[in-house]
Amino acid sequence: MSFYTSIKKDLNTKARRGVVHTAHGDIQSPFFMPVGTKATVKTLSQQDLHQIGAEIELSNTYHLYIRPGMEIIEAAGGLHKFMGWNKPILTDSGGYQVFSLSDWRKLTDDGVEFKSHVDGSRHFLSPEGVMDIQRSLGSDMVMPLDECSPHPCEYNDALGAVNRTSAWARRTKEHFYKTGMHERGQRLFSIVQGSAYKDLRERSARELLELDTDGYAIGGVSVGETVREMFEVLGWVVDMLPEEKPRYFMGIGMPDQIVKAVGMGIDMFDTVVPTRYGRYGTCFTDKGVVVIRNGAFKMDFTPLDPECDCFVCKNYSRAYIRHLFNTSEVLGLHLAAYHNVYYYVKLMRRIREAIDQGRYPEFQDNFLRAYSSDLA
Repeated sequence: MSFYTSIKKDLNTKARRGVVHTAHGDIQSPFFMPVGTKATVKTLSQQDLHQIGAEIELSNTYHLYIRPGMEIIEAAGGLHKFMGWNKPILTDSGGYQVFSLSDWRKLTDDGVEFKSHVDGSRHFLSPEGVMDIQRSLGSDMVMPLDECSPHPCEYNDALGAVNRTSAWARRTKEHFYKTGMHERGQRLFSIVQGSAYKDLRERSARELLELDTDGYAIGGVSVGETVREMFEVLGWVVDMLPEEKPRYFMGIGMPDQIVKAVGMGIDMFDTVVPTRYGRYGTCFTDKGVVVIRNGAFKMDFTPLDPECDCFVCKNYSRAYIRHLFNTSEVLGLHLAAYHNVYYYVKLMRRIREAIDQGRYPEFQDNFLRAYSSDLA
């Protein structure tokens, strides 16, 4: 069975509907992946995610390698069993996390040496080692070790990162097949780098296309550049990526960014925004965010989002949720995170319905206007 099946393409935008097939079930695309960095989506249980309708979770190789460690996860029977999740999992390589430890790591062509952010112990990750970790995890979709350039970034530094990312991708693919990860149903992505330089982005894409991996991601975005710059980068390379394979815009974004990126042909998204914002009392609606701590909601007994049908909005008022936050009750964190992840998952379902019904341009325009988005 192919990894990606195309269902429908919008005639007036580049939005597309499809299905991604994995060893742990099919995923309707476009889709959003709740981020469970350390094998948990913060404040939510796996049962919550099933109720919400999430079809996939994302976890992080670096963090799981550091804690609890491969010995424990292997003894549990892999990441799915360890975290009690029977649907697909994508694991990021951890490259972004390692490279963010700029004062704690040493980069070479062989890989990256770094100190653990937990206890300062020294470790080394190679492209092959990252694959071995993800083989042990048993994740359905695996990401290669790549070099994520910071923003801003000098041209020669970005060029070096592209060269290293391509070289590592070649080593990754060879090791992926040599160790039989493909026979276990795992799927390998490549990650386009190149910072904010058009020629480097295009070069990176061309070099990775030669590898013919299962899917393609656009990385090195949402690292400090403006939203306009981020979408300029997307516009340079998205049409270069194969139509018969899933396309992943890594680490974004806000709801309006997702709606815009779908219209440009992206299938896969992940972001910590729903849970991170929720922990600070910021909740999403089609008309923007509700900062529930604000005094304006002290006597507001209406739902958090009157247009939402999640269990939070059906059962609790803004005044009550504000009270929970202002008294530091952990239930407030749970309710806000539940609503936000539900909102994102339902937004993707609405996006898919609009594409299916041939009205994505109208949906996109109406959504971006209502959200007061600069992308409208």
